Amino acid sequence: MAKETKQPQRKEKATITGEAVPAIVKELIGRTGFRGEITQVKVQVQEGKDKGRAMRRNVRGAVRVGDTLMLRETEIEARRIKSNVTKGSYS
Repeated sequence: MAKETKQPQRKEKATITGEAVPAIVKELIGRTGFRGEITQVKVQVQEGKDKGRAMRRNVRGAVRVGDTLMLRETEIEARRIKSNVTKGSYS
């Protein structure tokens, strides 16, 4: 009898399939994250099944209007930033 070796099985995420899709940054919305290291931007998808769709995404690192982001998926959109500042006063 031959011994069977157990190999760890990899679980692949079903949402990250296919190629990356380019999206152009149209607007900088604000900063988020615990220390403000994440920038929330509004992008417009250039190719794929969601071509022309405008959506919010969170980006880490330097980004400015006109940059092209390569998105792995276009189905999930970032949540809106909740601000604690209302009409110039701190609450």
